[in-house]
Amino acid sequence: MSNKLELFWFGKDDENNVEPRILIEDKEKSYKAESKTLLDDAIYDNVLIHGDNLLGLKALEKSYANKIKCIYIDPPYNTGSAFEHYDDNLEHSTWLSLMRDRLNILYNLLTDDGTIWISIDADESHYLKVLCDELFGRKNFIDEVVWQRSFSPINLKKTLSRAHDTILVYAKNYTYDFELGKLPRTAEANSRYKNPDNDPRGPWTSGDLSVGPAVEANIYEITTPSGRKVLPPAGYSWRLNKDRFAEFVADNRIWFGPDGNNTPRIKRFLCDVKDGVTPMTWWTREEIGDNQEAKREIKALGFSSKPFDTPKPERLIERILTIATKPGDIVLDSFLGSGTTIAVAHKMKRRWVGIEMEDTAYIYCKPRLDKIINGDEKGGVTKSTGWTSGGGYKFYELAPTLINEDSFGQSVINPEYNSDMLAAAIAIHEGYKYNPSKECYWKQSNNENNSYLFVTTNHVTKQVIDSILVDLKEDEHLLISCKSYDTNVAAGIKNISIKKIPQSLLKNCEFGKDNYNLNIVCPPEYEEEDDE
Repeated sequence: MSNKLELFWFGKDDENNVEPRILIEDKEKSYKAESKTLLDDAIYDNVLIHGDNLLGLKALEKSYANKIKCIYIDPPYNTGSAFEHYDDNLEHSTWLSLMRDRLNILYNLLTDDGTIWISIDADESHYLKVLCDELFGRKNFIDEVVWQRSFSPINLKKTLSRAHDTILVYAKNYTYDFELGKLPRTAEANSRYKNPDNDPRGPWTSGDLSVGPAVEANIYEITTPSGRKVLPPAGYSWRLNKDRFAEFVADNRIWFGPDGNNTPRIKRFLCDVKDGVTPMTWWTREEIGDNQEAKREIKALGFSSKPFDTPKPERLIERILTIATKPGDIVLDSFLGSGTTIAVAHKMKRRWVGIEMEDTAYIYCKPRLDKIINGDEKGGVTKSTGWTSGGGYKFYELAPTLINEDSFGQSVINPEYNSDMLAAAIAIHEGYKYNPSKECYWKQSNNENNSYLFVTTNHVTKQVIDSILVDLKEDEHLLISCKSYDTNVAAGIKNISIKKIPQSLLKNCEFGKDNYNLNIVCPPEYEEEDDE
């Protein structure tokens, strides 16, 4: 019997076989600053995708595998009435299935030292935790952050007025030497350090000398300067062995209290902890903002349409990216909404990838980023990050499905695909990188095994094969995808294979489906608080 903990739900085994689409740049919507100022070129290497987020993630699966340092997602919460026409059990199952499909790809996109942060509320957080344990591995669970999203109690509630959301945090590979970043030290944190004995090393605070469980060798009697004899508490031992303790005493790193009569404590100096503060898991609205602050930030951008019901404040994302990334790292948000994640990432000089399926990609995300690039957006974390202007991004639309049915019910290549699009699309299906050679027409795509892919809509004859053999080396292999070819045209040629399209692709995936959205028709309704 397996010891692995798994979550079971109706339809779990019915995974979506998603078509890997290519991305088509809309150059009229792509945007960049007129001058690069002092920014690194990498900040121009950003990607904004409009389209279904599962199809968008599938489009990134090969090119961004193991490249994303931090993923933040704020998926639609399943609040009990999210899916039309289904009962609660099927609704819950559908939500889990669609989350599973996305999380599988997101895991593959993370770097080995990357992390994923998932905002969720109590309706699904515990189920999502077990699902993530299964997909990411329970050993890779870092912790659960509790964010105070609201301030005032809602007195109309008959039970409890929910004031928080949670953020599940997982590492791709939570090894013994894995570390998250520190938070900058605040004046309040520094104020906890005093110098009652005028130590020349400056202010310090004290820490417990005892630790559990007990280590027998470190259980010994200590005599304080006042003559009092002390032992560690029952079940504990001292952190230091006798010799090491003596060294600390000689170096004035042990504090016995102002009268020399207290249980000994270790002195920890402010000068030794300048690198920052380890983040706690309780994040208050005073530290990082709440929903009301987030709504005010959206309103301040000047958009005419109604702000989102559940936006996240820029300070929340700033906290996550401070902990999880450094400048130049790639950040991804596949449930982009109003674009807060990529807005903050841009201001913090992180590279970013954002996916948004709704028209909000046009209405909110693009205008918001353009203002930031132009230096016209002064709200949120603009001041704290020192942001002025600059950078850029490319705007992409998802390509249509590669294979359609004609009027006779036959599968045919979508006529919207030109030759370049077709070659790039089939390269994804066959596991190649589209990289056309300028010297050799049939070297359109390649992989790591010295193998090439040539896609053509022409009929392949022996003459075509003979012309290719002139340049094809013995240690190279060529796969030809074409609409038709002469029988046995490559017979006896070991390093050339031929496939007929579209027939060779039909079993690869589900073609013709453009929408894998979560169908949330009733998103979580956060009761309104009065603006402060």
